[in-house]
Amino acid sequence: MAVTLKEVAERAGVSRSAVSRTFTDGASVSDAMRRKVEKAARELGYSPNALASSLTTGRTKLIGLVSNNFHNPIFLQVFDLFTRGLQGRGLRPLLVNLSEETDPESSVRMLRQYSVDGVVVASSTLSPGFAKAFRELGVPVVHSFGRYSSAPEVHVVGIDNREAGRLAARTLVERGYARVGFMGGPESATSTQDRYSGFMSEMSAHLKVKVSHSFAQAYSFDAGREEMLRLLKKSPAQAYFCGDDVLSIGALSAIKDSGLDCPADVGILGLNDMEMARWNNINLTTIRQPIQQIVSSSIELMVATLDDPDRYPEARIFSCSVVERGTLRPAPFA
Repeated sequence: MAVTLKEVAERAGVSRSAVSRTFTDGASVSDAMRRKVEKAARELGYSPNALASSLTTGRTKLIGLVSNNFHNPIFLQVFDLFTRGLQGRGLRPLLVNLSEETDPESSVRMLRQYSVDGVVVASSTLSPGFAKAFRELGVPVVHSFGRYSSAPEVHVVGIDNREAGRLAARTLVERGYARVGFMGGPESATSTQDRYSGFMSEMSAHLKVKVSHSFAQAYSFDAGREEMLRLLKKSPAQAYFCGDDVLSIGALSAIKDSGLDCPADVGILGLNDMEMARWNNINLTTIRQPIQQIVSSSIELMVATLDDPDRYPEARIFSCSVVERGTLRPAPFA
């Protein structure tokens, strides 16, 4: 049988309300009382009931962790960082899969049933309307990997995807490629739109370079492989910015199975620098998105917003950098 609050009170020689206050954040209790209660709790093996505590404080400490692209291995790293980071702050993550979901209102209703204290939308493909819907109902929300805006309607933490696209274009031009391609993820995703916009904007300054573009059906290995196989049947570019590491790995598989060499025949540049990109059999040249910093900053912003729900929305944007490996021509003077 679980040890009860009453048994702890009897062991410590105090009232049940004193035990309750000891395990309630922000409640008034003297240091001597706290030591006495905690000693009794340790001796009995007592752990406070989180659900019962929420009835007293009005706070569940549940944070909805919402995403929709569970086929992309990058989110294993994202979820690992988020769950450990939230738990380290005394919060409890509630993982929510919104794959195929298109209605923000139904998502809001579902999370309200769980009485979450806040929501982290961890997705670059979910519409900004999802995060906005939570804020409009007064639920603290942070959109991680969301679309950058100088005047955001909700807290946004991530990268400037337009600048990432420009960086990709400069990287391919610097390596002397005369025919380059943008192979993005789903065309409806804001991350794809912004990476494409930045890429094409930068390429417009290099009129001697021939540019093509296409879009995969999803940010997934299979979608990247399928799209690259289609491109290779025509007149492929010399190098592609694939807009995502998992798309790039699918593209590399297609290049190899077509009897071609990367980077001798076709170069590939990814984005994210997920763990698999470093594996020797992949060795992907990519643009590093600082995922750990984005997650840590998102958690910090969520904690601050829980304390101050009226906090004015802000955008925290991190810079990217190219990670040199083996799927592009070497950089000049490298």
